[in-house]
Amino acid sequence: MTEDEQSGIEPHSFLTCATEVARLLGVGDVAMKPNDQARHLALAVRKPLLERTSLPGELFAPLMAAAVYDPDPSFCRWFVEPAVYAFGRRRVMAALVDYLRIGTDAERAGAVRGWYSAHVPLRADRSPAYGHGGVRDPALDESQDIKAAWLEASMRVFAEATDLQMRHRVLLGLPTSRAAYPPSLHKLLESTLASARVHPDLHIRRWAAAADREGV
Repeated sequence: MTEDEQSGIEPHSFLTCATEVARLLGVGDVAMKPNDQARHLALAVRKPLLERTSLPGELFAPLMAAAVYDPDPSFCRWFVEPAVYAFGRRRVMAALVDYLRIGTDAERAGAVRGWYSAHVPLRADRSPAYGHGGVRDPALDESQDIKAAWLEASMRVFAEATDLQMRHRVLLGLPTSRAAYPPSLHKLLESTLASARVHPDLHIRRWAAAADREGV
C-alpha cells in the first residue's frame, strides 16, 4: 500500500527521481505502463544498481531522493540498499538525518521509511560493491553518532510538528529503552516523554507507558 496521499508526496515527483537514476545508470528503452511509469523504472534499475562494482558519486543524491520520494514503504529499499553498499551506511544514514531535520513533512515521512531500509544487513555475495575481494572498510558503515543524531532529530520533530501523523511517524519508531539513548540526549528524552504522557493521542501515550515500564 502506498502512502502518497497520506504523506503528500506526489507520484510525479517519484517519477522524476526514478527517471534521473535511470538516466545516470544509462538504463533506457524501458517498457512502461502509463499509470505506473515510476515503478517500472524502479524495477528496471534495481538489478544494475546491485550489480555494479561501484556507483558514480553523482548518483548518490538522486538515489537518496528516489528513496525518500518513493511512496511505497515496501520498495524504497530498492534505492537505499545499493546506496548503502556503494557509498556506505554512514553516508546514507546521514543523508536521511538531513531530510528529517530540514525536509518537508513529505520528505520527512520518506526519510522515516528509508531509515528502516538503511539497516539492511550487508553480505559480500549480495553486491560486488561490498568491497574488493569481499573485504569492506568498516569506516563506511560506522554510524553510532549518526544514529544518535537521528534520535535527536526525531524527538525535535515530535516537539515541533503540528501534524499528528508526522508526530506518530517519528515517535513510534523511537526505542522505549533509555539505554538506547546517549547521555547527551537524556534531557531531551525526558522532555519528549513528559509531553507524550499527556498527549491526547492514545498511541503516543502508549509509547510513553512502554517507556515508563522499561524504566526510562
